[in-house]
Amino acid sequence: MSASTKRENDGENLHGDSKRPRIEEEKDAIKISDETEKTSEHEHILPPSHSLLGVPLPVAVQGRAINFRETDVGISEYVGKGVSKIEGIIKQRFTDFLVFEVDLDGNVIHLKSLAKPDPPKKNPAEENPAEEDVEGKSMQETVPESTVQEDIQNAAENELSAKLEPEKPTGEEKSDEPWPESFDTKLSPYLSTESIAQLKEMYLQGPEPPRISDSGWAGRVKTSSDDASGSTAVAQEPDVDKEPQERGRGRGGKRGGRGGGRGGRRGQDREDHRKVLSEPIESKTTRTALHKIIRELFGGKLESETDSSSPATTEGSRIVIKWSRRGVGRGGRDPRNSRPGERVPRGTFPPYIHFTMQKTNRDTQDALSHLSRMLKVNAKDLSVAGTKDKRGVTVQRVSLKRGNKTVEDVWRLANGLNGRRTAEQALSQRGERGVRIADLNYRKASLELGMLKGNAFVITLRNVQVDSMDTLDKALDIIKNHGFINYYGMQRFGTASVPTHAIGLALLKSDWHKAVSLILQTRYGEHPEVEAARKAWLVDKNLDKALSLMPRRVVAERCILESYKKQNGDTRNAMGALSTIPRNLRLMYVHAYQSYVWNAIVSERIRMHGADKPVVGDLVFDVDPGESVEANISEDEDDEKNQPEAGLSNRARKKQSRKPWTPPRVKTLTEDDLDKYSIFDVIMPLPGTDVAYPGDALGAKYRQFLEMDGLDPDNWVRKQKDYTLTGSYRKILHLPSEMTWSVLRYTDPDVPLAQADEDKLLGFDSPVIVEDGKFLALQINLTLGTASYATMALREITKTETSSHFQTSLTIASEDQKYRGTDGDVESMEDVEEA
Repeated sequence: MSASTKRENDGENLHGDSKRPRIEEEKDAIKISDETEKTSEHEHILPPSHSLLGVPLPVAVQGRAINFRETDVGISEYVGKGVSKIEGIIKQRFTDFLVFEVDLDGNVIHLKSLAKPDPPKKNPAEENPAEEDVEGKSMQETVPESTVQEDIQNAAENELSAKLEPEKPTGEEKSDEPWPESFDTKLSPYLSTESIAQLKEMYLQGPEPPRISDSGWAGRVKTSSDDASGSTAVAQEPDVDKEPQERGRGRGGKRGGRGGGRGGRRGQDREDHRKVLSEPIESKTTRTALHKIIRELFGGKLESETDSSSPATTEGSRIVIKWSRRGVGRGGRDPRNSRPGERVPRGTFPPYIHFTMQKTNRDTQDALSHLSRMLKVNAKDLSVAGTKDKRGVTVQRVSLKRGNKTVEDVWRLANGLNGRRTAEQALSQRGERGVRIADLNYRKASLELGMLKGNAFVITLRNVQVDSMDTLDKALDIIKNHGFINYYGMQRFGTASVPTHAIGLALLKSDWHKAVSLILQTRYGEHPEVEAARKAWLVDKNLDKALSLMPRRVVAERCILESYKKQNGDTRNAMGALSTIPRNLRLMYVHAYQSYVWNAIVSERIRMHGADKPVVGDLVFDVDPGESVEANISEDEDDEKNQPEAGLSNRARKKQSRKPWTPPRVKTLTEDDLDKYSIFDVIMPLPGTDVAYPGDALGAKYRQFLEMDGLDPDNWVRKQKDYTLTGSYRKILHLPSEMTWSVLRYTDPDVPLAQADEDKLLGFDSPVIVEDGKFLALQINLTLGTASYATMALREITKTETSSHFQTSLTIASEDQKYRGTDGDVESMEDVEEA
């Protein structure tokens, strides 16, 4: 296979094909015309404040994109200015950039097993009785003492009923799954697919009906009066977001209160109105067979009877299936499976499933959208603790509000075991579309943004050029001991020819039509499908064609076009069209503008005062807030980029018990304070209503940036609340918590030097280190806190532009590209060149 063919098929090279311009051509693409700058500066896509950065505006060359650089978003300074430049290529292969989430307990998340999860031998809700939720409160239900006493009193009378119930067949005893696949097979001759799904849901909920909120009284059972639609459907999850007056009727009301006694709450707790109805069955033999199969499969836990609520028809009688009261003690307990006083959960398993996800070259949002389609769930049912880079291989935990799905169901669906692949293929091939999940288990609470300590990275720089090993060690020691400037990296501003902070400024200025224009604008070098969809709208004005061509992964554009479709093609309500874009995505735009201003002001501060110590006028937290304060006011916002609005109902439930957020106190340093703080304590605000600005020149610089962009520094309140920014703080330097490095040698750039977790478990692509290799590679292991960009640490080491188009040019021009596909065999490559 030729090198070019291997590049096209491999899918590992991040930076495209050899038709892209080399470094010399890249420089030609960014030409500056003084005349153009003077006449059209205010019309440029970049904010007017760009002129304060001291760099010329980039100008597009015909047929090429505007390639924005770090200096265009305020990134310009270094901590170790005196250290020589170290050239190296970042993210040449996906596995050159490995990211592993670090959870709140400090554990680094890895894929451990790709195999189908073993069903738990007992209820997972009972395995960790002391388990606490994210608020630190016990998640175990409290069992009233009176209920325990009733269980003890009823144990004797229930024992006889338990003995009379039929035993479970031997074949079913071998399965620990709550709902084996054989259940579906055996029920399918008698029940419809919909009825089987309802039956499964009811069975997995357990013998005790799900409770719904009653304004704080530990929940109540959903009764028939709550469901006006009848009793043919299984009781669903409660809607906890309703107002209190909708949830309960006060104390002692007919729906149960504190003093309800046996006719009140406790009496209603024992009522179970859940049932599943079959279709009319004409044959008595078939009805008898269904009764028998229900007894055999569920061991008497469920009972069946002819439905007496509706008269028989010529088509036959319906069979009703519900939880059995025979052999079940009060409170919905089965004495065969419980001890006196033992708590029985409301459902068979906890409401969430957590799993580890590895994604390759995919946005977090994109990967979650793919999973939601595979699992046939709403994207809002999936949530993560933080977003991860697209370019690379990343590993993190994900939570799913499971509904009636088991861990086995999720594993099967996520691995495509629904006709596309076999179990053997799932365990021998990479995950579909670059997404793999593993290590599934049940949990009582979902993940939320910010529930992580940071990320661990394994980063490999290729074709490293350095004057000496001493220079290399010196540059790395600076990062390890002195940190790096905590800039928002280029990922924050997007890689397209329309930067996200430009859209954010339009939103903050309520320039809705400009924001829509920027989002829908043609971008050079996009996927042909997206390019064709944009053309259908912008050129042909064909809304239907544009929607049919626009891929679903292009979220913002589709939302706007779909809004126009609902308005019959009317485009005047631009604000309304923008409001259909998911809130998190809209916030990404405005946060990008904040990040741009923050970068610019921090660069100004480093130029003025250096990066080694605090100075008079710097801001610090008045009281050491610890990690949680910065996470609450800054890092959660940072992690919201491309984040689905997942787990909202779970957060809504917890919101009532949380203390209201108040801005942290900050102080401006005086001469007497300087010996009490270090440079790592210095913070800088992101613009907003609830922040203080530094004094003197830096505070004036903030005002100058904002006013030049048409914003009022003293008024961030907007009629559209989503665009009212409260602001936050971010430390200007970041110090890795752990950092080590090693030097490797290689010849073939297609040979991996690090291995992803999935490949380790599959036995694919083991790293190949060639001791006498022609080229030098630097492999860095470092752990960073939340919302810090590893690419900014690499920038400090290499003193090289990190924008994707520049790194593309480095890759193409790199000498190691001549040895693609040689597997380190230099002599064979030289023979080819001579021939």
